[in-house]
Amino acid sequence: MLRNGLEPWHLLVVAIVIILLFGSKKLPEAARGLGKSMRILKSEAKAMKDDDGAVHSAPGDGTIH
Repeated sequence: MLRNGLEPWHLLVVAIVIILLFGSKKLPEAARGLGKSMRILKSEAKAMKDDDGAVHSAPGDGTIH
């Protein structure tokens, strides 16, 4: 039954349901909010990765605590 996964008509049905639920006027606002949230998440994840790399690669005095 689910051999093909998502087919194009599945995506069309989902798009129609979203438009009906939120209305065409609120969709641009929702898209902007989602984009802003994704940018914040990406920058925070990059900052965490950079912090981890800096902590692990920092030269120590060779002692184990």
